[in-house]
Amino acid sequence: MIVETSHNVSHNILSQALEQLPSINSKLALNYPTGSFFYDPWVIKDEFKNTVWEEILNSLPYNKGEARLIDLDIKTCYMMHSDIDDRWHLSFKNDPSYLIDLKTDQMFKIVPGIWHDMDAGILHSAVNFGETNRTQLVVRKLLEHHTIVNPINVKLGVENITNNYRFLIDTHLSPVFNKWAKGKMLDNFSYDDGKYISFTIDQQIQQQLESVCKISGMDITIKYETV
Repeated sequence: MIVETSHNVSHNILSQALEQLPSINSKLALNYPTGSFFYDPWVIKDEFKNTVWEEILNSLPYNKGEARLIDLDIKTCYMMHSDIDDRWHLSFKNDPSYLIDLKTDQMFKIVPGIWHDMDAGILHSAVNFGETNRTQLVVRKLLEHHTIVNPINVKLGVENITNNYRFLIDTHLSPVFNKWAKGKMLDNFSYDDGKYISFTIDQQIQQQLESVCKISGMDITIKYETV
């Protein structure tokens, strides 16, 4: 689910980052979008330019999506979920905290200072067993545009929204969205005002989409538009 990359940050820089850690309040984005949330590169916010945070981000030599400092409180874990976009993870200190692959029931430790490449399409969680908050820098990988052979535009709407609808999306829909995006069968993905999801798929997976929506347990409307 997650592997070390060849990109790293020195212990001196990690120490500076901890000393200059801003107020996070759970999550704090260091950059902002220049266009499409999922497809276009994000740029660093003015307040983080020429700081240790810009140096850390530059140590990852790729166009980047949203880069967030994420704080996980003590005695806390996340609900299981998956994401359409994969992630890079960087840890600042040797916390007793782990990412958990819920498909294989394996726990993974993020080695401080080493950027890790994560397949976020797998159902996963994170847990903090320590006595202090776990802070990591998590960077979204940008999705790639693809030429789809038999494209059809889709708009999903969640009707009668319940408190757990995001959980159902992240456990039923996001894994297949991630798989289809990597398989070059999904493009132009976007969230519209939190209620609608729009994207383009190859018509060959239309029945798969309808099946996944049906078993999700949500009241989903599907609208198609031929390209």
